[in-house]
Amino acid sequence: MRVGEQSTDPIDQVLGEVPMPAPLTPEDVRLAVRAVVVHTAEEWPTGPLCRNDGASYPCRLHRWGRRVLEAHGLNERQIEALIRHGNPFVHVPFPFTATGPSPARTAGARPATTGYPAPAGRTGGLPARQQAARAVPPGVRPTAAGRPVTAPVTAPRWPRAS
Repeated sequence: MRVGEQSTDPIDQVLGEVPMPAPLTPEDVRLAVRAVVVHTAEEWPTGPLCRNDGASYPCRLHRWGRRVLEAHGLNERQIEALIRHGNPFVHVPFPFTATGPSPARTAGARPATTGYPAPAGRTGGLPARQQAARAVPPGVRPTAAGRPVTAPVTAPRWPRAS
């Protein structure tokens, strides 16, 4: 059965198609990616079946996921690449453009903090607590209460080989 054909599966005839969401949200796109990747075809002697639920391929969720991704702007080749990639949690930018996320979406985005120290003199938009932690001199670490504690000075455990 092709993607655009009507299903002969009894459950599909009773339940019908999964409705499309009216305004497309990032959550809908994430669920659609998961649907097309998890509900892929698996070859059986009787023909291709859905790998997840055993229904005739493409199942209701796979068809819904394709419709959502096509409405989001992905073409057939890009959807097939998502399926071949095999990761149901792969990120598809929202709103989608052929070259990546739209400039309007990324212009007001907050800078991501990686947890690594910023170069000297720059804080990189870190919260005040992390900026204060960077102001502590070397060898002194702040405690949970905020009071600095000096690291103990100890001799090496093992004598050095000479």
